[in-house]
Amino acid sequence: PTVEPAAPTVESPAPTLPEIPAHAPYLLIGGGTASFAAARSIRARDPGARVLIITDEPDLPYMRPPLSKELWFSDDPSATETLRFKQWNGKERSVYFQPPSFYVSLQDLPNVENGGVAVLAGRKVVHMDVRGNKVRLDDNAEISYDKCLIATGGVPRNMQVIERAGEEVTKRTTLFRRIEDFKSLEKISREVKSVTIIGGGFLGSELACALGRRSIESGLEVIQMFPERGNMGKVLPEYLSNWTTEKVKREGVNVITEALVKNVSFENGRVQIKLKDGRMVTTDHIVAAVGLEPSVELAKSAGLEVDSDFGGYRVNAELQARSNIWVAGDAACFYDIRLGRRRVEHHDHAVVSGRLAGENMTGASKPYWHQSMFWSDLGPDVGYEAIGIVDSSLPTVGVFAKATSKDTPKAATEQSGTGIRSESETEDVATGEVIASLPTPQAPQQGDDYGKGVIFYLRDKVVVGIILWNVFNRMPIAR
Repeated sequence: PTVEPAAPTVESPAPTLPEIPAHAPYLLIGGGTASFAAARSIRARDPGARVLIITDEPDLPYMRPPLSKELWFSDDPSATETLRFKQWNGKERSVYFQPPSFYVSLQDLPNVENGGVAVLAGRKVVHMDVRGNKVRLDDNAEISYDKCLIATGGVPRNMQVIERAGEEVTKRTTLFRRIEDFKSLEKISREVKSVTIIGGGFLGSELACALGRRSIESGLEVIQMFPERGNMGKVLPEYLSNWTTEKVKREGVNVITEALVKNVSFENGRVQIKLKDGRMVTTDHIVAAVGLEPSVELAKSAGLEVDSDFGGYRVNAELQARSNIWVAGDAACFYDIRLGRRRVEHHDHAVVSGRLAGENMTGASKPYWHQSMFWSDLGPDVGYEAIGIVDSSLPTVGVFAKATSKDTPKAATEQSGTGIRSESETEDVATGEVIASLPTPQAPQQGDDYGKGVIFYLRDKVVVGIILWNVFNRMPIAR
């Protein structure tokens, strides 16, 4: 029988609770994608392995991308509760990687015959004793380990102007990351008249498009503001960023560019956002999508190095911080043997780095070489996939062609059979076919309709990144 993780209850400090195993051969800190990928890969290579996942969330391991993508487009009113969603291809799936029956109970983990994976939910690791190979939890329980993975991810950044604005503003602000944030924002979007998203990156732009869809149905006013001149301005070359902004506007979003927030206040029952250039925006609710702070609180007690440039735990090319401690996912600042030191915040990187850490925890000694990809969909019609270092401050070369109805995320999903597009391509290897069908390169003109194309990012005249714009199932070639 599996035990559903209960929401953490406040209890009188008791001695170490017997239901927690005192020892876990494999201890994974964090319950996200990287941790689950590691658990799966450990079990594949060491079939009798006993794996314990500790997560401070009340939920079993789940994937985050659908929280800002497909779940908003569901026709099923119960989707917010069931967290099941239809992919663009019509197939249903859950945000949870596995049902509760997949996991063994905490009590059974030490003695179940062929090992298994158990989840301790709603508990936080607060201290690591690296020399003693054990961790301490927020309720003072201790667990020893043979090998440990840190996959703590990150917490969404807030803006100082919001933190300073006082409680009325704070309680009308969503920092979007977890299942509970999705549920609460979904509810709010049905109750208020106006929502303002601050941030022009992936998350901000995806949520703007998702809520924009609502605006067409329910008259919700959706505003998106950011300091750049266009959506995804830090990633896309300027002409494409401008084109994307036009696309987001067509989704029903009022986009305010070059917006620097000066202060935020609460007046007459509404939130007032004042910009540096004097523009004023009045709204009911703010979503701050301004980036992620990697969770590195354990570095101090563990004596682990935090990278001063990129943030995150510094690890080698095998994702190792110490001989029996590995780090994967958003919190890992790793050495990429092709592109140098990096830290990557994307679902596919969490899958790839989690899997690699799991292999190395079972003795594989493999370096990081698989370039993870990432993707972003602005609704079912425009999407892109990217790999390597994509940064709009680098020189770029773009090649474009007219799109057909097949060139959409929806069509790509129908073809590949998976909404988490990286799943189908992570295993793929490039075939001999080269993209011979692309037209002669044309320098993009402002105002062009960028149907589909490939953008190359150069550093010292070497291609270090590629974006496939409405070009799907070609990632192995780009890699």
